[in-house]
Amino acid sequence: MSNPIPLSFLDLAPVPEGKTIAEGIAQTVETAQQAEKSGLNRYWMAEHHNMPGIASAATSVLLSHIGAQTKRIRIGAGGVMLPNHAPLVIAEQFGTLQALYGDRIDLGLGRAPGTDGATFQALRRQMQDADRFPQDVQELMYFLGNGTDDSPVQAFPGAKSNIPIWILGSSLFGATLAAHLGLPYVFASHFAPQMLGQAITAYREQFRPSAYLDKPYVMLAANLLLADDDATAQYHFTSAQQSFVRLRRGETGQMPKPTHDMDSIWNAAEKMMVDSALSVSFIGSVETVKPKLATFLATYQPDELIVTANVYDQAARMRSLELVSELNLFDLQPTATLA
Repeated sequence: MSNPIPLSFLDLAPVPEGKTIAEGIAQTVETAQQAEKSGLNRYWMAEHHNMPGIASAATSVLLSHIGAQTKRIRIGAGGVMLPNHAPLVIAEQFGTLQALYGDRIDLGLGRAPGTDGATFQALRRQMQDADRFPQDVQELMYFLGNGTDDSPVQAFPGAKSNIPIWILGSSLFGATLAAHLGLPYVFASHFAPQMLGQAITAYREQFRPSAYLDKPYVMLAANLLLADDDATAQYHFTSAQQSFVRLRRGETGQMPKPTHDMDSIWNAAEKMMVDSALSVSFIGSVETVKPKLATFLATYQPDELIVTANVYDQAARMRSLELVSELNLFDLQPTATLA
């Protein structure tokens, strides 16, 4: 009998309209605990800045809080936007997390700033810092590895922790980098699916076995919102759709309430843009989602699936996680072993 494909959860710590950041974080803890209860493999958080509807800016701090409120589930960044940070600082932060929570820690790395240009300047970074991403990844790997004993600079905590590093991306750049470094790769198909097939093909074809991984390991991201019926799921998913419209318009705000009338909110061009960006979405009842998700998994053969449900209604998120066990279709054999 084949091993089930692991299912993980990606969270942005949404702050719903009318809620405080503290209330949003409390709901995030509840979500992580339900993900663990539902048997999910990982709970990851993404770094974003200057967004009032997202509370995961200080990613490592919030991950520590999540770690203290859970017991088994792996926790990590999906991801840290490395151009915003010195590699040594990230090594120390995640080395500290591993000291606190043992071998439950993952570190996913992205090249995008995760914010706008003005905020990037406020972070004391420059856009060309992203050009150093390959070198910064290797420097971070060095700080977390076993070979720094004779180095004048070491990560305490962090050295010899060998925390698993993942490369995140939505283009051929990240896929090629992950392949050449022999690292696992996560494709951001939940909001940028255009190059999905090309990127994972390039990664698998160019993969070089390494001390970290002997075979390619692909995790794909998707939007997943399950409900007792299709209409309920579609209704709650309008929160995510509205958030994308606002983002493209340059508007800010907390996570919007769902609506029964998206046509009064977006125009035809915006609808086309959102539908394209969120095309890797599985929204509806278990019966509706099952065959669509099965086709997606059969087409791309991922080793792991990470899903997100960035919506206003906390009860809807919790119900979706409760229903995950009823999908019963994660029967693909992983091609590589990874903690």
